[in-house]
Amino acid sequence: MVERDFPFLGACYGIGTLGRHQGAVVDHTFHEPISGIQIKLTEAGEQDPLFSRAGSQFGAYVGHKEAISKLPAHAVTLAYSESCPVQAFRVSTRVYATQFHPELDLDGLATRVEVYKYAGYFAPEEADAVLAAARACGVTEVPHILEGFVELFARDEKSLRPTYR
Repeated sequence: MVERDFPFLGACYGIGTLGRHQGAVVDHTFHEPISGIQIKLTEAGEQDPLFSRAGSQFGAYVGHKEAISKLPAHAVTLAYSESCPVQAFRVSTRVYATQFHPELDLDGLATRVEVYKYAGYFAPEEADAVLAAARACGVTEVPHILEGFVELFARDEKSLRPTYR
């Protein structure tokens, strides 16, 4: 996939998976509780065909125990937050990963809070407070990264054709 520059977008767990595959350091240094945060684009992110559509700063939902603390030199950091230095990166031109959840709106986050209530992200009795804090965080619209990814890459028939060797 990476070698062929096949279109890929991994979110949350996907950033650790792709990151480790590419030689990144993934550890517990930059964990973030389930919440809404502000994501900022790097200069490379502002120039990237996918991320430039989101604006230089946007709100998104996070919640993870591990994160990338160091990317390999060939990976391009596209976004960061105050508490996590790698919120998104790219390798090649069409292989992306995000630490934040581009697929989650507030309703999706509410479902996730209920599902993860007993998974160790927070004490079960704190679920209502976690959700209330997410509602109050100011994230009103998630960036249209998924739609942009489809528009840029998934409709490109040549990029989706399998290569047989």
